[in-house]
Amino acid sequence: MKISSKMKKALNDQVALEASASNGYLAMASWCEVTGYRGAANYFYVQSDEERTHMLKIVHYLNDMGATASIPATKSPTNTYKSLEGLIRLALKNEQAVTKAIHKMVEIAQKEKDHSTNVFLEWFVNEQVQEETKFETLLQKFDLIGRDKLAINEIDKILATDAAAPEDPGA
Repeated sequence: MKISSKMKKALNDQVALEASASNGYLAMASWCEVTGYRGAANYFYVQSDEERTHMLKIVHYLNDMGATASIPATKSPTNTYKSLEGLIRLALKNEQAVTKAIHKMVEIAQKEKDHSTNVFLEWFVNEQVQEETKFETLLQKFDLIGRDKLAINEIDKILATDAAAPEDPGA
């Protein structure tokens, strides 16, 4: 089984995107930690690890398909944020960009009748629905609970609980 050069490029581009996402979440976690948002820091450290796991999943797939993964250099992520809410908005925006890239790869796989890659990408399609929903739900908390210091402290506690929740075994 062989994948096309177009699919190989798309998958390698996704490796770079997942690496950037991992670094971005690491920067967010670090900012949260020094800003006093312990729960959010733990949450984003977990997110960073999750993105790295996604990247490795694609690397292994490429290598298994004989298409050799390219390991990219990444740009330094932003490491200053105005607020926890702004940081979560940025995280959602980044997840939406990842979703768009995954959907593009699915379209390539379907057009090329690359059934193996199409099935492989199915997991990522489902994962992205969960990722976007997670951040949309967190943003709703600001509207429901508020934006004062007590509300943000509550949201930080929610993030701590989410970070401590057992991971999806499918990840």
